[in-house]
Amino acid sequence: MTEQHGSKDQQHPLYNRDRPLIDILLTQTATDYNLAELARLKIRYQGFPGARDIQNDLNKVLQQWGLTEAELFEKTRQLHDIGGIYKSRGKREEQDWN
Repeated sequence: MTEQHGSKDQQHPLYNRDRPLIDILLTQTATDYNLAELARLKIRYQGFPGARDIQNDLNKVLQQWGLTEAELFEKTRQLHDIGGIYKSRGKREEQDWN
């Protein structure tokens, strides 16, 4: 596979952890949790010089769910305002953010 941007593309440090998650999102529906995960990943890879397959697949998930990026962020802002999206994951999720 040849990349348009050649050797300037970088490997994202979380690529190997995120790739399987994105593959799962491609087969899922737009639950509250999946919307939050998609938004989190969109932000993580936004403007990143590389991981183009991930960026393309994140856009593909948006299309499958019939959302624009603005709609996704609006929905997830509302979910986070209500709170509790990651509560059930407890300590494990908190460790991911450290």
